[in-house]
Amino acid sequence: MRNATLLRLLVVGSLFAGAAACGDESAGDIGVGGGSAHGPEGSTERAREVAEAWADSKAARIWRERYFPMDDAVQLPEGAFRSEADERAYATQNFEPGGPLPSRSPKEGEVRWRDGDALALPVSSARAAYEKLAKGRNSDPSLVVTGARLGTMSLDTSRGPATVPAWLFTVKGYDTPLKRVAVAPSKLPGPPIGPLDQSAGFLQPLSGLSSVSRDERTVTLRAQHGACDKGPAVAVLETADNVVFSAGVRDPSDGPCTSEMRSEKVRVKLDRPVGDRMLLDALTGRPVPYDAPAGSPAPSWS
Repeated sequence: MRNATLLRLLVVGSLFAGAAACGDESAGDIGVGGGSAHGPEGSTERAREVAEAWADSKAARIWRERYFPMDDAVQLPEGAFRSEADERAYATQNFEPGGPLPSRSPKEGEVRWRDGDALALPVSSARAAYEKLAKGRNSDPSLVVTGARLGTMSLDTSRGPATVPAWLFTVKGYDTPLKRVAVAPSKLPGPPIGPLDQSAGFLQPLSGLSSVSRDERTVTLRAQHGACDKGPAVAVLETADNVVFSAGVRDPSDGPCTSEMRSEKVRVKLDRPVGDRMLLDALTGRPVPYDAPAGSPAPSWS
């Protein structure tokens, strides 16, 4: 078993219901060998299991060596949008062709990181990239695409900022192009630990990672909760290799309640910057997925 030098458990917002019943304690430094912790009964143990399974695992090496985007697949033209109609057209993915698209593209393109590492990946056609954008079925309003060329765009990945191949679409009325990534994410590795049986009941799934602050000390996650509680709460366990988030709900009702599920953003403050550490979900045992909007590529697990 890998021993972490120091683990710190922080609770965001109010404590989980299981911990609240035991009184209001302040979060403390804990080690792998023991110590008190906040959160629902069993959540800290599960977070440790996930952290230890991923540390120095084959899956972690793959995550750090391949291309897993953590940013939008689309970058808008400068000044977008010029009107509410254009904004609505984009939101409904309502595009229309106003000129020919390139019929050929290179078989491969390079994803290149700031440290000089590069990874060759298949490049999609301009038509395929356009169809990822143009999924709307309304006739009005629409954005008119008059052409495209292959170029690059910069985005964040699991390995930090990278320059990736992208189709640069010319949109009528805009001086700069709309960019869309032209390569698909790498296939995710099989995780070194399985998901927790949700019948245990003390953890909820995270919907995704929304953002990381510029100083990498605050992570914004989208968490789920029900209609009869006081919202989501997220605890975090930090190690040298990764950060494990345990999501639950605050003050759930014991009485009758609808089955409605809601989603809410939660900000989690870390003891130190994320750096190259992995961000993991205690419930699933997998990296927290990027909370991608429509049109963004989504990796799938093997």
